Amino acid sequence: MTRAVDRAVRMLLALASGTPRLGVSEISELVEVPKPTVYTMLRTLERHGLVVQEAGGGKYALGPAVLQLGNAYLDGSQLRARAASWADLLARQAGEAVWVGVLSGHNVVVVHHAFRPDDLVQILEVGAAVPWNACALGHAIVANLADDAQKTLLDGPAQRLTGRTVTDPEALREALTAARERGYAVEDQEATLGDAGLAAPVFDWSGRAVGALGVVGPAERLLEAGRQGQLAEAVRSTARALSRDLGAGRVAGAAGGG
Repeated sequence: MTRAVDRAVRMLLALASGTPRLGVSEISELVEVPKPTVYTMLRTLERHGLVVQEAGGGKYALGPAVLQLGNAYLDGSQLRARAASWADLLARQAGEAVWVGVLSGHNVVVVHHAFRPDDLVQILEVGAAVPWNACALGHAIVANLADDAQKTLLDGPAQRLTGRTVTDPEALREALTAARERGYAVEDQEATLGDAGLAAPVFDWSGRAVGALGVVGPAERLLEAGRQGQLAEAVRSTARALSRDLGAGRVAGAAGGG
């Protein structure tokens, strides 16, 4: 049973990896499961609404039940609930879009998106997944993980999204050290050419890095001399405030008072 669950999860993740529709052969190759088994499991997932098949026996895509699960996660996320007001405040202060993300496998998933406060059309990015090595949110989180968890990610595959994406493990290790020391991470056109990000980690009551909060926008604006430092300080102070809202520091304070 455990093996079947593992296979089903890997199939769903394959369908969520960026290619919206995949055939049985493609899924079989990606998850390294025989085609007959893939077909049988897809039929089961289809009955539960987790996948849908194109008309005429075509390719498969994620089904509406996945959205139901995702919405249930968002509704139950304490980080997202607590982050909303802080992210909105930062967006108004910085004049930039603000993302809050959590680590999921080798990706960072955006769980809250505060729009840039202007009248231009913007796309809601909640649910977007970005490789951890290619974004400031990912660096901010991974820089504050336990050594073994960090090593697992550094030893794993690093995706390249642009010509500026850092994938070398040693270079990533140096970037993580710098992010931890200064309290925030910087990303310069590694996820999308022309865009940049500044992010700081968010901690819970136990001192665990449970996510990150950061500004995203045009590199020429975010990384402008003089402005980068101001934005970074605003990001750090907002992340600290959100962490306090999640209980960070209270355990240490209680211990000191005992």
